[in-house]
Amino acid sequence: MADRPQPARHHSEETATPRRLAGGRLVIASHNPGKRDEIAALIAPFGIDAVSAETLGLAEPVETGATFIANARLKAELAAQASGFPALADDSGLAVSALGGQPGIYSARWAGPDRDFGRAMRRIAEALDYLETEDRRARFICALALAWPDGHIERFEGSVEGVLVWPPRGTNGFGYDPVFQPAGFDITFGEMEPARKHAMSHRADAFRQLVATCFGSSG
Repeated sequence: MADRPQPARHHSEETATPRRLAGGRLVIASHNPGKRDEIAALIAPFGIDAVSAETLGLAEPVETGATFIANARLKAELAAQASGFPALADDSGLAVSALGGQPGIYSARWAGPDRDFGRAMRRIAEALDYLETEDRRARFICALALAWPDGHIERFEGSVEGVLVWPPRGTNGFGYDPVFQPAGFDITFGEMEPARKHAMSHRADAFRQLVATCFGSSG
């Protein structure tokens, strides 16, 4: 599958030693309200003053990367340079096995300019029906990039496996959550309480790596 994460999921640039973030202001380089809220909740225990790119009036960049990591890096670097503060960016999406990893990095674009994920979920269901396949395997993938204004960057990638269900179930979460049932569960992310999802999602997987490398323990 084209969007499958590589085994080495953390990379530190510029120096061999990962850089730690000890408090201070951090820009959340996302204009997606659902992502902003999840990221803010995940970093809340670490005493970091989080502010969104939208609050700072930073423009939303065009995602021209060919991978999740490339897009996360692009967004983090631009936000760090524009704000003068470290910036954390997320790029994530749904990779469907029977569709060759689609929508993948184009997950948001499948929802159109009005971000109608109901339409995007129908598009996936119709594509699977067209293929007449019983394969409903899918994975959510999340890439995180933490960039500093001087150009240093830390990168991480996480994932969670599951299957797709139809029709959508639940109103929690955002995006494709109502059609994604994580492995080992009989409910979708859309039916799951936010705290439970935050503990085991693709974003949580990437954040565990970020915390261990750059934040340390919350105590």
